[in-house]
Amino acid sequence: MSHRRIPKRKAALAGAGAVAVAAAAVLLPHANASQSDSGPAASPRTMSAASAQDLVARLGPELGEAYAGAWYDAAKKQVVVNVAGGGDAALERVGEAGAVARSVDNSMGELKRAAGTLSARAAIPGTAWAVDPRTNKLVVTADRTVSGDRWDRLESAVEGLGRGTARITKSAGEFRTFLEGGDAIFGGGSRCSLGFNVTTQEGAPAFLTAGHCTAAGQQWSEDPNAAPVATAQNSTFPGDGDFALVTYDDPATEAPSTVDLGNGETLAITGPDEAAVGLQVFRMGSTTGLSDGQVTGLDATVNYPEGTVTGLIQTNVCAEPGDSGGSLFTREGAAIGLTSGGSGDCTSGGETFFQPVTTALAAVGAQLGDAGAGAGGGAGDDGAGQAAGGAGAGDGDDAGAGQDQGGDAGADQGVGGTGDAAGGQDQGGVGRDQGAGNGQGGDGQDGNGDGGRFGGRHG
Repeated sequence: MSHRRIPKRKAALAGAGAVAVAAAAVLLPHANASQSDSGPAASPRTMSAASAQDLVARLGPELGEAYAGAWYDAAKKQVVVNVAGGGDAALERVGEAGAVARSVDNSMGELKRAAGTLSARAAIPGTAWAVDPRTNKLVVTADRTVSGDRWDRLESAVEGLGRGTARITKSAGEFRTFLEGGDAIFGGGSRCSLGFNVTTQEGAPAFLTAGHCTAAGQQWSEDPNAAPVATAQNSTFPGDGDFALVTYDDPATEAPSTVDLGNGETLAITGPDEAAVGLQVFRMGSTTGLSDGQVTGLDATVNYPEGTVTGLIQTNVCAEPGDSGGSLFTREGAAIGLTSGGSGDCTSGGETFFQPVTTALAAVGAQLGDAGAGAGGGAGDDGAGQAAGGAGAGDGDDAGAGQDQGGDAGADQGVGGTGDAAGGQDQGGVGRDQGAGNGQGGDGQDGNGDGGRFGGRHG
């Protein structure tokens, strides 16, 4: 079945800066920063990030309350599993599974309880907090509006959590929703962005956007003065998220599982996935176009002027008014989030928060695309099914061959291209920012079809 999204408003790429190669350590969901090495001196296995996710999915339940998160060291291609309590038995089990065992001071339960205390004592507009696995603490952020008595109240609440539990940082901007993703949508005198196309439980075509967008208006069009083409059906904001389900008024509308990257390029969305601290992600919005950065926190609470929103993803990706509702995704085509709000802009930077796609889909009872469009991935724009380490003619030195998944292609193989092998590390063969060579990946397998095009598009 062919698919067509509602006509697109092309968005210019935000900034001329190249996409940086992924960080050396990609942390898995709910990971805690390690405090010290411990346990038996085992010989950890080398593996791809995808294999690491599988290992942790099996190992976590075995460890029970002793499991305190995990992260993937892309430089060493090893998975590190953090243990809070559990004794030598838990540490030995981690080693037997082929991972590196480390001890941490704060369990996930302790950090979540600390976040609950802040919600009760310091729900101050202009503040936010999220678990930072790299420091094994809650990172509490206050924007420029928090001063005087409000700052004293926040500082006292953080100190009351106890030493080593949380730290405060200051943001130069002001936390706000970005009302004004993907393609531009207009309603209630405001402009937002389309996040991801979905199919409702009844089989109707629809899309996800931010809940604070539909608070401004129920009917949405593709142009400011055009007739409405979609109507909001389900919306949450503020509260337990910032998301909305908007159904197309024409039940025959074909809603493809793709993201508009600008300049006629699209990326196939293969399915929803969870965020991971340290993960490189891309945001598309109708104001600033395509921007990238990293996930910096999970289960974030943000105190907007309109109210408190919980369960968000914190990132250092920039965004501006009009980008609200826009899509957050990986280069492999995994749908991660919907743009909610934050501080700063795409000149000065700042923090941006996103609604997790997985929880939004569960809440509204929808699935991405047309009941499985794009399932299996790899179709790409031309249907070639190339792996992410495939023949993308990026301007990087290295477009390594891909196995397992596109996101780990360069790190796993590093045999494509003619330049620095590290250039392909954890980039699925996308060697952007690596110089003037033509990256020519080889023999990618099991990756996602748009990886090569993504590399060529942004190389």
